[in-house]
Amino acid sequence: MLFFTQCFGAVLDLIHLRFQHYKAKRVFSAAGQLVCVVNPTHSLKYAPTRCAVAQTSAEQGGLPPCHHHEAVHDPQLVPCTCPLFSCPWEGHLEVVVSHLRQTHRINILQGAEIVFLATDMHLPAPTDWIIMHSCLGHQFLLVLRKQEKYEGHPQFFAMMMLIGTPTQADNFTYRLELNRNQRRLKWEATPRSVLECVDSVISDGDCLVLNTSLAQLFSDNGSLAIGIAITTSKVHNGEAEM
Repeated sequence: MLFFTQCFGAVLDLIHLRFQHYKAKRVFSAAGQLVCVVNPTHSLKYAPTRCAVAQTSAEQGGLPPCHHHEAVHDPQLVPCTCPLFSCPWEGHLEVVVSHLRQTHRINILQGAEIVFLATDMHLPAPTDWIIMHSCLGHQFLLVLRKQEKYEGHPQFFAMMMLIGTPTQADNFTYRLELNRNQRRLKWEATPRSVLECVDSVISDGDCLVLNTSLAQLFSDNGSLAIGIAITTSKVHNGEAEM
């Protein structure tokens, strides 16, 4: 009976996963798009990143605020970029991807256009949904965070960060798209570098921001499908001129 119960549970999980894929493909019908179902990383007790600690200290007259390279005390080393983890790891940019995949089990998808399907949007803040996106010869980190920027009013913040330098990030443009119930919402911007931190991006407002009502408008049974497309800035500017 125990063996049967475990097998039956695995079958149900597989059916649920396939159903999530079907829902995302139904929303984003473009052929060739890859769908990634992303489960949340929920922290009952928020573990601030080093950037958040630096910002708090700066407000108290201590360390300078976290912006750009100031987030890294050694220009040759990068702290762990995985939010909601008080991870002491440091390393060079070349090994950030290996650390995220091996230590934090973050999935990576390849392709110019993918669909990011975040599940369990109802979980309390702070909660993160994270994947890596590989295209155009580079790796990007997509972070969707649910956070209370104002007490009692959770918001969703979606951003794309290049696992590279700010100069390299300026060569790309990313687009996030929500599409449901005959409504469409798009956000286009230049990705930020992982040498910066998620808290700085949120503080600067340089990301897609959704309040709870807007997120529910585009969600489907607690799941939010986000279409992602990345292009080089040169291609993007050419299209704008046309």
